[in-house]
Amino acid sequence: MLNKDDILAYMRQTSYKPMGYNDLLEALELEQDEQVRFSRMLGQLEKEGDIVRTRRDRYGLPEMMNIVKGIIRVSQRGYGILRPDAADSNEVFVYGKNLNGAMHGDRVMVRIQQRASSDQRPEGEVIRVLERANHEIVGTYEKGRSSSQVIPDDSRLVNPIYVKPSKKIKVKNGDKVLVSLTTWPTRDRMAEGEITEVFGRRGEAGLDVKIIIKKHGLRENFPGGVIDEAKKMVVPVNADESAQRRDLRFVRMVTIDGEDAKDLDDAVSISRTPEGYELGVHIADVSHYVREGSKLDKEAFERGTSVYLIDTVLPMLPRELSNDICSLNAGQDRLAMSCIMQIKPDGKVSGYDICKSVINVDRRMTYTAVNRILADDPEEKEKYKDLVEDFRLMKELADILRANRTNRGALDFDFPETKVKVDETGFPIEIKRRESGPGERLIEDFMIQANETVAEHMYWQEIPILYRVHEKPDSEAMVKLNHVLGVFGHKIHSQKVTPHVFQKVLHDIKGAPEEQTISLMVLRSMKHARYVHQALGHFGLASAYYCHFTSPIRRYPDLIVHRVLTLMLDKSINAKTRASLEAKMLKYGEHSSLQEQKAEEAERDLIDLKKAEYMQQYVGEQFTARISSVQSFGFFVELENTIEGLVHISTIADDYYEFNDRDYTLIGTHTGRKFAIGDEVNVQLVRVDIDDAQIDFELI
Repeated sequence: MLNKDDILAYMRQTSYKPMGYNDLLEALELEQDEQVRFSRMLGQLEKEGDIVRTRRDRYGLPEMMNIVKGIIRVSQRGYGILRPDAADSNEVFVYGKNLNGAMHGDRVMVRIQQRASSDQRPEGEVIRVLERANHEIVGTYEKGRSSSQVIPDDSRLVNPIYVKPSKKIKVKNGDKVLVSLTTWPTRDRMAEGEITEVFGRRGEAGLDVKIIIKKHGLRENFPGGVIDEAKKMVVPVNADESAQRRDLRFVRMVTIDGEDAKDLDDAVSISRTPEGYELGVHIADVSHYVREGSKLDKEAFERGTSVYLIDTVLPMLPRELSNDICSLNAGQDRLAMSCIMQIKPDGKVSGYDICKSVINVDRRMTYTAVNRILADDPEEKEKYKDLVEDFRLMKELADILRANRTNRGALDFDFPETKVKVDETGFPIEIKRRESGPGERLIEDFMIQANETVAEHMYWQEIPILYRVHEKPDSEAMVKLNHVLGVFGHKIHSQKVTPHVFQKVLHDIKGAPEEQTISLMVLRSMKHARYVHQALGHFGLASAYYCHFTSPIRRYPDLIVHRVLTLMLDKSINAKTRASLEAKMLKYGEHSSLQEQKAEEAERDLIDLKKAEYMQQYVGEQFTARISSVQSFGFFVELENTIEGLVHISTIADDYYEFNDRDYTLIGTHTGRKFAIGDEVNVQLVRVDIDDAQIDFELI
């Protein structure tokens, strides 16, 4: 029986030219009773953007017609960048006038108008929106004389939403509201919507987190059916299931996490062998509990990832799973997927075994405790004396693995991370740099090694999975980056865009005043890592094969990798299964990448907001700060606790200052006074805008 894949396969033939409906019927030799079903499939393929119908009612593939489909990312300045579905296609630049009603995050089709040149992306125009990303929008209500509008909080939603007054919902000028879109924008018309919820004003306890959740379209509560399904899974590991797995309960292993972690999805074991080391990375077998097509699975897919909003967690799976039966709690039998690697003294993996296992973690360790042990703290060493040698061996192996990655060109961005502590009302009471010690680093090293081992194994088995890919920067990004690097005496030649070259730049600027600025520019030149079904390599890790395998409690792609591994280990993969997996991976990858970006943006937005909230109490006070970047409109300064703010050029009153784009400095016209990256300055906090998370300083 004819299916959609058959239609697409016919159109992919090199001899195919766009054909009308009747011509296709004849060419595919369809009987009359198949025509209704064929018509329905054709309509569905067109709706999903897999085929295109021309003005002359002929059907063809988008790639045959100079058309690319993907997700459009809109800048605050109003232009768009299309990230194509095809992993090996170039991004496409779209001018604001050519968005034609497409909004940030929409899935669209773009017709290429200008091909890529040596240093620029191709340019195009949105010809159709396939799927809308923004059904609800958070913003500020503005009442006008003749009409009212809502200004979106997300500056990438560049146009206001027009709203009609409602008798049911009372709203005041300046209120934060939730708008449900009723009319989508077009080339000539703004979007319209109706207010469905009024949040009130900033400052109410818990309101900022609620706004962030709604703004980014995150899922807060689990449906009742999902919770019911999760509760049924919370049963002790039984003997029958254990008998079908490798019994590793006798192997000494630990979990190492932060003090407040409750979803413990990875345990590690280590031993010295005559050939080097045996490293075991044991991951909670979430796929045993979350079966494909179940309510739990559908909800996990929609969420894509757990979201960590300071003191609030939106887990991918209900707590009955994430904190209980799937969490590798010490002293309890747990089902796991184990990757046991034999590693030589030079850090190369000489052999490995991937298996379904049953484990029992000996001790739940924290990063703090492990860091103290590795720093020879006598009290911690005595407390964990039976494990001290294991941790020393782990540190020894982790250092070798990290050195290996460095030698092959892996990039190490040393950006300071922020730790925010809030009180019971959600108000920030402390903001400081998050410190990372050898305990955190060794877990990172072991997880990377396991991810690489699993990815390479699946690649050579030719079994479809989701890879974690990070492609090299494109030529346009390199031109912009070299402009900045040239200021500080560095350059990356376009024919030498390798991880090693980037690594050398990061090494050369280590400890220099401009380190953070250049590191940030290098990072921005990179493409965003994402999930696809092709092994395109990971540029940042200088790795040919990479996937996410180690966090199935909180990431859907890891759950998919586990599910495919289970099929492989059970020898349940045949040609039909393989084709089915291949067809699903595109959807899994696209959605998981999108949800990951939403989560990252939400987490970053909340931290920025908390920084502004925290600093509001210090308006009028003075600080010693360091200039972190210089722009034509002023310079940004950073405090010791990672908080940044702007000193606008208009507030520097002792002279007229000009921006020198050759060395990124501001120089006084008369005095010659110069402000450069890394300079220490004394500033006064003069203004904080919590809504926009903006902090303004002035020079003392």
